[in-house]
Amino acid sequence: MPGHTPHRTPLKRVSQGSLFALSRSGNNPDAPHGLGFIEPVMAELVDEVEALQANVEGLRNLSNSLKIFNESFASWLYVMDMNALTVDWPQAPTDASFRLAKRRAEAALKAASTVPPPPDSEADKTTFSENQEFETTYTTNATTRNTSTSIAKSTSTGIPKKKAKPKLTAKEKKERSLSLEKIVMSLPLEFRGSDPGLRRNMESVIEFMMDSDGRGIKLIELIKPPDLNQARVNKCLIALVNRKIVQKENSTGTVLYHWTGLS
Repeated sequence: MPGHTPHRTPLKRVSQGSLFALSRSGNNPDAPHGLGFIEPVMAELVDEVEALQANVEGLRNLSNSLKIFNESFASWLYVMDMNALTVDWPQAPTDASFRLAKRRAEAALKAASTVPPPPDSEADKTTFSENQEFETTYTTNATTRNTSTSIAKSTSTGIPKKKAKPKLTAKEKKERSLSLEKIVMSLPLEFRGSDPGLRRNMESVIEFMMDSDGRGIKLIELIKPPDLNQARVNKCLIALVNRKIVQKENSTGTVLYHWTGLS
């Protein structure tokens, strides 16, 4: 049986750029034998790696410093925002307000000093008995006329007479307050406290709509001058309609607003 030649991996020719070729190159006759020439190269590599590590540590320290600065700066912005909401009062009286109040007080005193003295009480007693019957008749007729005028105005304007607002218990008041707070907090920022006057107007409009018992409310019914004028009422209703808390209807030719509540 012929002898079997074991498989051998063929030897590759050493490339000109290999470490062995460099170590035995004729261009560097003084090069150390074997891998000894790698020692200076590795020392230089170690120096470069140490420099890289130092740079990475510097970047890490810079990142930590930026993180601390961001947290501190964000805290400062939050404190400034809270300060603006709790300390700055745009409706607080100014020096001009005190000067105006002083002028009004002086004008009131001057007007009070020029009021004529009251007529003699004896003359009043004499005329009272003579005109008592006439005054009674006049009062009755005036009351009848005022009642007729009120009915006519109510019919012409189409605004129903306001019912007496029912008294709420302590529990109902608390629930009403929580509902108002929940609704207001769902509205844009300007209604949530950046303008205290606008927030009071919004709460007034919401309370009126909640007490409407499902009937359509006209814009004119919500106006309460001088604070709650037509522009403020319209602004509040636009915000409520956009949030779908109030539904706007004009199918009958008259714009009515219906309360739907916060969904």
